[in-house]
Amino acid sequence: MRIRRFSLRLRIFLSMILLVLIASVLIAGVTIYQYNEEAQAYHRDRLERKEDNIKRHIDFVIRGTTWEVITEKVRLIFREEIYKIADIHQSQIDIFDLEGSLILSSKSSIEGDAGSQCLSPHILNVLSNTAEHRFVEKTILNDQTYQSSYTYITDKKFKSIAILKLPYLENDDFLNKELNEFLERLGYAYFFMLILAIVLAYFLSSYITKSLKTISEKIKATRLEKRNKKIEIESSSEEIATLVRSYNSMIDELEESAVKLATSEREQAWREMAKQVAHEIKNPLTPMRLSVQSFQRKFNHADPEIYQKLDEYSKTLIQQIDTMSSIASAFSNFARMPAQQNETLNVVEIVKLALDIFSEDYIVFVADEKEIISKLDRTQLIRVVTNLVKNATQAIAEDKDPKVVVSVMSEGNMVKIAVSDNGKGITEADFSRIFEPKFTTKSSGMGLGLAMVKNIVETYNGTITFTSQEGRGTIFTVTFPKE
Repeated sequence: MRIRRFSLRLRIFLSMILLVLIASVLIAGVTIYQYNEEAQAYHRDRLERKEDNIKRHIDFVIRGTTWEVITEKVRLIFREEIYKIADIHQSQIDIFDLEGSLILSSKSSIEGDAGSQCLSPHILNVLSNTAEHRFVEKTILNDQTYQSSYTYITDKKFKSIAILKLPYLENDDFLNKELNEFLERLGYAYFFMLILAIVLAYFLSSYITKSLKTISEKIKATRLEKRNKKIEIESSSEEIATLVRSYNSMIDELEESAVKLATSEREQAWREMAKQVAHEIKNPLTPMRLSVQSFQRKFNHADPEIYQKLDEYSKTLIQQIDTMSSIASAFSNFARMPAQQNETLNVVEIVKLALDIFSEDYIVFVADEKEIISKLDRTQLIRVVTNLVKNATQAIAEDKDPKVVVSVMSEGNMVKIAVSDNGKGITEADFSRIFEPKFTTKSSGMGLGLAMVKNIVETYNGTITFTSQEGRGTIFTVTFPKE
């Protein structure tokens, strides 16, 4: 998250300010909500009181009238009284018959248009089917909110004879004025608190992080290869003092560990070098032994080509002996592999020569061209090929028809060598570790071969990649630049 990039001091500072802002917003929100609730309750209670007073006045008129109290006589009963009631209670009064048609209104303009003033079926349905026999409708007209209550007018026996409508305007000017004044005062108070919080947060964050900054600088300056100074802080809190003591104790332990580590690293370096050299020397020894055994089995002094075969075997053995000699020389120069002796080579010929040490008849060599020229170290190129082919032969199960294909091809300014086998393949879990030194899936070997191959290839700004399917085989591809 982006906030993690902020310093602790800035986070403390922003947190305190944010806390004040959130508190002010919450209180303002609660205040506005409470005022709105009170305003709704005020208008609801006021409408109910007005409705009760007008209904009592209407009941008084009904009890004193000489007309028969029925729906048809309502116009006659309230023809004059409706204006008096409206004037006394300062409210518009509309009277409808039980079918929802307007009979009388205290506003002459509405009564003159009585034909178009009818109650909706929804209002009539609610009035007749609810226990209260009352309905309140809220409408907004010209940005003003109106509540209209509907209730029955009854005779002396509580029989409904008409429907009373009382329109009521929700005038919130006074409440809104009070709310705005309160929010304004609240804003002044929180503005003062915000200024105070900024000042307090600045000094508090500076005080808290001052000691931590000193510790951080010391930790950044800590180095394993030099003597580190201990931290000395006065008047610190208990938590900071504990942290300082832990750091100082760590410095003492670090100095002891540095001495042990230096000794251990030197010993480990010699061990790794010994393993590496042993592995590299062992690689040519195995094919040399096989070549000698093969020559011993096939030797026939009567063979007319005996001298030619002897010459081929000799060249193969001499080549491997030269490789071991280079490794031994490098070891005497403290763990340096043979220095590159680049020369212009026919890669096809060198790869074919490297394969001559292998007696397995299932190893197939394929080349796109007879001659692919590149500037490489002969010895290191042979080591790359022999390591890859040896790994391929060892990856094939005994119960499977073995096949190893070594391909050499030219692609533009690059030369590509591919070694494929139909062995057991590499599991996906091992993909990321396959080139790690000392990693191996075989029961023998030190796991240095592929790591060395990768190192040689990258020395020439080349690449080594592989594809593998478990149970079907693996293809290693090495790419070198020609120049």
